[in-house]
Amino acid sequence: MRARLRRLIQAFLHLDDTPPRIAAAFGVGVYLAFHPLFGLHTLMALGIAFAFRLSRAAVLVGICVNNPWTIAPIYVAGTTLGCWILGVPLDGLADIEWDLDNLAFYHLLLVSLRPYIWPYVVGNTILGIVCGSIAYVVVRWILERRARRAAALVLRP
Repeated sequence: MRARLRRLIQAFLHLDDTPPRIAAAFGVGVYLAFHPLFGLHTLMALGIAFAFRLSRAAVLVGICVNNPWTIAPIYVAGTTLGCWILGVPLDGLADIEWDLDNLAFYHLLLVSLRPYIWPYVVGNTILGIVCGSIAYVVVRWILERRARRAAALVLRP
């Protein structure tokens, strides 16, 4: 796993594009990782990458922020932020009966979660914009610093 991650990062760092474009692609990917349309991240990432001729690899690495280990914290944080912004109390989440079976569970779940749809959308969209912007700035800084170091090594006698 560690070797695979290292290869992925190396491939990301050696893309043939300018640091601002690679950082933009990564930032878009991070934004999409927080996007509320659950399950469509990869499709949206590839569509945007093709439409704007961004690095598909950088966008896909960015959406990997949302993975099985981070999905719950990401969406809980976004929904909580949305509840705070929209003034929706979080009390109703404790009322969900997780012991029910079949259709009764899904019906109660739908009824219980209905007040949190807008907070989910608003909070995750805002969180995605903030995190995508931060990712852009950080990755651009890293890539430009790396490029300056490489140029300095080439210019040394």
